[in-house]
Amino acid sequence: MDDFEAHRDHLWGIAYRILGSVADADDAVQEAWLRWRRAGQADVENARAYLTTVVSRVCYDALTSARARRESYVGEWLPEPVVSEPGPEDRATLDESVSVALLAVLERLSPAERTAFVLHDIFGMPFEEIASVLGRSAGAVRQLASRARGRVREYGPRRTPPRAVHLKVVEAFTAAATTGDLPALVAALDPDVVWHTDGGGVVTASMVPVAGAPKVARLVLGLVNRWLDGMSIAFRDVNGAPGVVVLTADGEVDSVVAFTVDDDRVTRVDVMRNPNKLRHISV
Repeated sequence: MDDFEAHRDHLWGIAYRILGSVADADDAVQEAWLRWRRAGQADVENARAYLTTVVSRVCYDALTSARARRESYVGEWLPEPVVSEPGPEDRATLDESVSVALLAVLERLSPAERTAFVLHDIFGMPFEEIASVLGRSAGAVRQLASRARGRVREYGPRRTPPRAVHLKVVEAFTAAATTGDLPALVAALDPDVVWHTDGGGVVTASMVPVAGAPKVARLVLGLVNRWLDGMSIAFRDVNGAPGVVVLTADGEVDSVVAFTVDDDRVTRVDVMRNPNKLRHISV
C-alpha cells in the first residue's frame, strides 16, 4: 500500500466533516491524490501531515465556493448521510464528531471557523499548521477555533449517550410510530424535540423545522400512514449511530432518518429525503 492509500480514510474523514457532503468529500480526496501524484514525493518527510494539509486546503476552497449555493438552497440543508450496517453490539460509544446533528451545527460557522474547528478540535492539528491552510496567523486561527467551539457548545447536541441507550430509544420511537401508538410516541420524544427535513425542493418536505413533541408525533403518524402502502424500514447506522432507512415498495431508498438522543428521549430528528443526496446509498 502506497503512502496515499494508507491515509485515504483519514483524508476522507477530514473532507466529510469540513464539507458535509459525501460526493464533495470524494472529489476533495481525488483532487488531493492528483496533487500528490504531481508533487515531489521523495522530498516529503511526513506524508500524513503533508496530505492532511493538501486535502484541508482543497476542502476550505470548496466550502468557500459552496456557501452561495447553500444559501439559495430550497428548504433546510442537511449533510449527506453515511449509512452502514449496524455496528457491533459491544461498541459502547458513538462518534459524535460525525453525527448529523453536529454537522448541521457546523453549517452555522464560516468556512474558516469550520475548517479550524474540524482540524484542531476533532483531528488535533496544531494551530501553526492550520494557519498555513487558511493563510492566517496562528493567533487568528486560535480565535476562529474558539468562536466555533462556542457556537458548537451553544447549538450542538447536549451529550452523546451510550450506543445501547441510543438504540433502545430509536427502537421505542419506531415501534410507537409503526403501530400508531400516539402516547408511546410522545413519551419517546423530548418535549422540545425538533424535526428537520431536507427535500432540496425536489420532493415533499417541511420547509421549516417542526418543534414540540405533540406536533412532531402527529407529523410522524401522518407520514407513517402514507408510508404504509408497501413501504418498509431497515435499521441501519446513520453517521455512526442507530438510525432508520425508509424503503419504497421497489426497495429504493426514500428517506434516511438520524436521531439525536439525550436523557432517554429523542431530542432531534433529521430526515434526508433529497434524492440527489441519497444516490450513494444502497441497503
